[in-house]
Amino acid sequence: MWVRGRPEPGLPWGSVTPASVFPILEPLLPHVAKPVQYVGGELNAQQRDWESAAVRWALLYPDAYEVGLPNQGVMILYEVLNERDDALAERCYAVWPDLEALMRERGVPAFTVDAHRPVDAFDLLGVSFPTELGYTNLLTTLDLAGIPLHATERGLDHPVVVAGGHAAFNPEPIADFIDVAAIGDGEEVVGDITDVVKGWKEQGRPGGRRELLLRLAATDGCYVPSCYAVDYATDGVIAAVVPVHERVPRTVQKRTTVELDDWPYPKKPLVPLADTVHERASVEIFRGCTRGCRFCQAGMITRPVRERSLAGIGEMVDQAVRASGFDEIGLLSLSSADHSEIAEITKGLADRYEGTNTSLSLPSTRVDAFNIDLANEISRNGRRSGLTFAPEGGSERIRRVINKMVSEDDLIRTVSQAFAQGWRQVKLYFMCGLPTEEDEDVVQIAGMAHRVIEAGRAASGRNDIRCTISIGGFVPKPHTPFQWAAQASPEVVDDRLRKLRAAVNSNRKLGRNVGMRYHDGQPSLIEGLLARGDRRVGRVIERVWREGGRFDGWSEHFSYERWIGAAAAELEPLGVSLGWFTTRERERDEVLPWDHLDSGLDRDWLWDDWQDALGGREQDDCRWTPCFDCGVCPSTGTDIQVGPSGTSLLPLTVVNPVGGNRFASG
Repeated sequence: MWVRGRPEPGLPWGSVTPASVFPILEPLLPHVAKPVQYVGGELNAQQRDWESAAVRWALLYPDAYEVGLPNQGVMILYEVLNERDDALAERCYAVWPDLEALMRERGVPAFTVDAHRPVDAFDLLGVSFPTELGYTNLLTTLDLAGIPLHATERGLDHPVVVAGGHAAFNPEPIADFIDVAAIGDGEEVVGDITDVVKGWKEQGRPGGRRELLLRLAATDGCYVPSCYAVDYATDGVIAAVVPVHERVPRTVQKRTTVELDDWPYPKKPLVPLADTVHERASVEIFRGCTRGCRFCQAGMITRPVRERSLAGIGEMVDQAVRASGFDEIGLLSLSSADHSEIAEITKGLADRYEGTNTSLSLPSTRVDAFNIDLANEISRNGRRSGLTFAPEGGSERIRRVINKMVSEDDLIRTVSQAFAQGWRQVKLYFMCGLPTEEDEDVVQIAGMAHRVIEAGRAASGRNDIRCTISIGGFVPKPHTPFQWAAQASPEVVDDRLRKLRAAVNSNRKLGRNVGMRYHDGQPSLIEGLLARGDRRVGRVIERVWREGGRFDGWSEHFSYERWIGAAAAELEPLGVSLGWFTTRERERDEVLPWDHLDSGLDRDWLWDDWQDALGGREQDDCRWTPCFDCGVCPSTGTDIQVGPSGTSLLPLTVVNPVGGNRFASG
């Protein structure tokens, strides 16, 4: 059994370098799948001197390495922290169940992949949650690390567990397991947290762990659940959430990074040794979205729009290519074609890298912001993968409800132009279970797909046109106009998907060219429980984990029966239920679990937009129209930032000092 090492008596933990666990980990690796994901040593990975750092972070992405390594948020924080002389950061990922079992058998603790140091040796464990279905993986890491699951049971030498990411905007379901939730953009708040911990340590750790948490609770953007008490009414709803100490603010406002050009990260993207879901260098060209899609939590909580300048984007792309050797550059945002200078960006980059193996991609585009000139620029180097669009709703009526006004005529016109220029396939994303949705709203997706095939054949003169429709179950999310909505049951979602499949296949000549991918309604319902739950849901998460729940975002590991059983056992004695948290519509004045966490959006504005949704009324994009008073700009002390920036993309001599494009096509 591996036992956590200790320094000499009287010296705090962390004052000596902890030994690497690799000597006891390495013999296990031949016995697990994909052992390379646990060895580290990627290009641009960092190993800093332990004793020279005053504050040490372990950064956990609570999913598999192949999903976590390309994550932009973790890469950014990894570089930002490691640029400080007084801090270091190392990465860790969730281990697959095969390795977990062997680690428990041999006493190997949770470790980082950089220097294979034990996770519990660090001052802070920062956890980035892109979705709620990674919660059970957090518990696995805590348990393997020897860190008590419950924050109240942790001592002076245990790491402070800090949750971040979009799911942290409602951290109440995991309030028992985390010490702090960092709300909003992370670039600056991690530095503030580091300063607080450093000062507390230099002063001799006065007041113990409780004092440190109070100091963190007074830090902008930091929410400490243990500093707030939740009272419940007799009908199960929240009566009040109140601070328990005078040094704690009543509400916690999100952090907003205003000038993206001041934060050009990641400068040196990590290059994986094992296959990952994205093998490209990614540059975030702007942050935020004002399109106002009512289902989109990311678009709401990242407001206002802040664009990176044309020159800043060009410098980041050049640095990323030189540092990584990737042959694809992803221009990232919630809707990349909405950048006010997207034409200049794509043309400038296409000019720069013409004749090389370096290509561009726009992973997120809207039909009404896309044009064939843009498509031709991003594919100039010969790559013509399928085009991807997200109408989200099958009927014009439901698209008005969700404020995603992509007309079918616009879609057909766009794909016709693309097929005429040589594209052969298009992928369309939709949701099922949207508020006010009826069967016909979903069935109409089939007609749209059929018309895409017809338009493609007519424009190209070919029959090998493909259209793939991908459908996910809708999950109402906090800080959106749909936070009050009732979620559709899995039975309703699955029945509509069956009707859609029948409609697609009703025309064999067209239907055989339409692929259909979908997620059934069961995982979506559990995601809904975790997204809008309160602290009582924490006991469900813990029970699921103790009964074997791992990697719930992966269909082969997810067990609906385990979740509904745990929910019944843990929630019903409290007078609530799985359905109470998911398929129940909320009233306007109900206290929501996240109301004390300020995303910048005015609550009355969100409610009014919810009423507009029920009435099928649209809202324009406030970048180009008068302000709609959503509240973000005054609350965050900034404003919408759009171009033109007045800069130009300077031509560069394209070189690659790392020995050629690692993933160059043959």
